[in-house]
Amino acid sequence: MNQSQEEQFLTYYEELSDAIFRHCYFRLYNREEARDLTQEAFIKTWQYLAGGKEVENLKAFIYRVANNLVIDYVRKKKSLSLDELHEAGFDPKGDDQIKAQHAAEIRELAQHLEKLPDDYREAVTLRYFNDLMPREIAEITGESENVVSVRITRGVQKLREHLHHER
Repeated sequence: MNQSQEEQFLTYYEELSDAIFRHCYFRLYNREEARDLTQEAFIKTWQYLAGGKEVENLKAFIYRVANNLVIDYVRKKKSLSLDELHEAGFDPKGDDQIKAQHAAEIRELAQHLEKLPDDYREAVTLRYFNDLMPREIAEITGESENVVSVRITRGVQKLREHLHHER
């Protein structure tokens, strides 16, 4: 690994660690597992780069590694519960960064996100919680940009339907 790759990796770690955590958290609803998978994603990326392999888009690569780790985890442990979300006090960014009045709205949104099919939830989470563009999401998921855009649109529509029916 050359100096440039090392600096780029460290920059991405500082910039993306919270976003990768949120991505894992919104897929698992388990704080500790999300933290572990976030760290593991960066460790695996570091090992890959240290092995002398080149990565064209490091940001997309890190997301793909995290995404694959989440998929592996879910396959191993199928029983995920929204109760864990409530018990943990749901706070993807840290207690000091989310205002109390927004916590209830976020919990409600998380409940409805959990009801979405996995592919819609993943696309919506990456787009609106991690602020990624459909092109970037396509690179992460291995799907076409068009498929990702459709999933985002349909996911948002389903969220609106769930929210409308509840109210």
